[in-house]
Amino acid sequence: MRTLIICPNILEKLKDKHQVTRREVEQCFENRCGVYLADTREDHQTDPPTLWFVSKTNSERLLKIVFLVLHGNVHIKSAYEANDCEIAIYDELGK
Repeated sequence: MRTLIICPNILEKLKDKHQVTRREVEQCFENRCGVYLADTREDHQTDPPTLWFVSKTNSERLLKIVFLVLHGNVHIKSAYEANDCEIAIYDELGK
């Protein structure tokens, strides 16, 4: 896997707001089945594109992982429990 970078303020947000740990994010990358999807919503478009996927942690927690790839490294933007709509989109387009 590429180098996973989570800046301190994002890591704090993951912990405090979403109760997600760095290790859970790593597990989602390790357990991913499918492709990365680009966030094409106009207000979320970035350069490089924001990518996302839905995957389970080792404890079966289903998370949405949102990230950018910059200079070959994965920069986490967010990670949180996936909602039904996100799961349905990923099941249809990502697997």
